[in-house]
Amino acid sequence: MLKVAITGNIASGKSEVEKILISKGYPVFDTDKMAHEILGNVDRKKLGDEVFRNPQKKKELEEYIHPKIKQMVKEIFEQNYDIVFISVPLLFETDFYKLFDRIIFVACDDDIRLERLMKRNKFTEDEALIRMKAQLPQEEKILKSDYVIYNNSTKDELNKQLSNVVWSLLRKS
Repeated sequence: MLKVAITGNIASGKSEVEKILISKGYPVFDTDKMAHEILGNVDRKKLGDEVFRNPQKKKELEEYIHPKIKQMVKEIFEQNYDIVFISVPLLFETDFYKLFDRIIFVACDDDIRLERLMKRNKFTEDEALIRMKAQLPQEEKILKSDYVIYNNSTKDELNKQLSNVVWSLLRKS
């Protein structure tokens, strides 16, 4: 089984990449959705406001949730897939990167990400910037990734880049 991580900083377009892969019939899983399952019906905006402003609470939440997510990912790897894609936003901020054979990084200009985040989550600019700054810089993550897809343009362009990456992955596996 080829285990492929999809990562990228907040509002880079990971969800769009997931949708494209699903539309092509590939198994795709999202660790954000796993986290939501673990936490249940928590007010995510309120929780986010609290943990992004309090490093100790963020650390406590991560210490609780990351081992559970890692176990769920390992269970996916026990299934019989030829290739599987798992979206992991905090891949490099955690040690999750060690679980994967290949890493796809979805990159996007900061100004575009900021605009998307404010629109999508109805954040103020300050709220959006706090979340963006909580992650490692994109440049650092790009250097650690096997493939980089730039999501600054259209969905068609994103689809073309992703198709090239998938073709390369399948050819090398």
